[in-house]
Amino acid sequence: MYTSGMRPAHSHSNWAEIDLGAIAGNVRHFCARSNARMMAVVKANAYGHGAVPVAQAALNAGVSWCGVAQAEEALELRRAGLDCPILLLGFAPPARLAELISERVSLTVWEAGQLHKAAAAAQDSGQPARMHLKVDTGLGRVGVSPERATALAHSLTDTDGLQFEGLLTHFARADEKDLRPTLQQERRFRDVLDALEAGGLRPGLVHAANSAATLVRPQSHFDMVRVGIAMYGLDPSANCPCPGELRPALAWKSQLTHVKTVPKGSGLSYGHEYITSGEETIGTVPAGYADGYRRAGEKVALVGGEPVPVLGRVCMDQFLVRLDDVTGAAVGDEVVLLGQQGQARLPAEALALRWGTINYDLVCGIGARVPRVYV
Repeated sequence: MYTSGMRPAHSHSNWAEIDLGAIAGNVRHFCARSNARMMAVVKANAYGHGAVPVAQAALNAGVSWCGVAQAEEALELRRAGLDCPILLLGFAPPARLAELISERVSLTVWEAGQLHKAAAAAQDSGQPARMHLKVDTGLGRVGVSPERATALAHSLTDTDGLQFEGLLTHFARADEKDLRPTLQQERRFRDVLDALEAGGLRPGLVHAANSAATLVRPQSHFDMVRVGIAMYGLDPSANCPCPGELRPALAWKSQLTHVKTVPKGSGLSYGHEYITSGEETIGTVPAGYADGYRRAGEKVALVGGEPVPVLGRVCMDQFLVRLDDVTGAAVGDEVVLLGQQGQARLPAEALALRWGTINYDLVCGIGARVPRVYV
């Protein structure tokens, strides 16, 4: 709780504080515990943390590569002056191929048609297209089947203008207690790798491990690990928590803009789904579903180092909290939507559970209009 005269002057209605020191410390943790190179996965605006500042912090801390999901994300990093290797992990629109190749963005491929289009674009751009061949070992989204992988690798190496830079797969269940499905995927991937090595086709980079596999399956590290959610200090799953050395990098905060006492029987917010059962102290918080603060699920926030319930419907730009258990709450007091205040903690995993979702969805869903403030 802030005492009178010590409430900070906030510059924003609500904002996300990003601790780049936590990002750097988390990166160093992984770099120290693996002999492989590390890719920082900064797709989806670095899981809501801000792609360019996070990528810069990760590179300064020892990361070798950055990974993204969309062409626009790769080009954003290049426009910001980042010269590191970048892998586009997802689909590359044919209309953007020449631009991506010119900007030295490595491409993920899984079909022969992609090779022909990339080769044509490489000819137009005057430099080779760097290709990572993706093998579908069990996730079922995209990827060449293990049975067809060697033939496609031959096509890749035999096509002018293409450079066979990497081989990858993606685990579907590495964050579960039962590692057997992951071991099965790993065996399929190793079979492909063995076949390529026997034919003299092994590329310089082989990678498979996501955050969960990086944490629990060192045998799957190969030449590079791809760390996403855990780099931000967030658990891959309840069954695969981050070690204690990792720190969450994001806190979501707001402030009280109105504090009032309302009588018994007062309806609050749209639809009056909440009606006071007695005289209650109510605070208004300037954040809502347009910012990514969801309507569904049970919600609490932190005020004065205490958890306080969110009442009634969350509006587009505001929601209400009950402050009866907070002594001296006043306009300007900090409200923590996600993070820590004093000894009270509201981690992403706990908040996501209340909302009926996962921590990935929660942090990625913090809206673009929410300023990111870097500390």
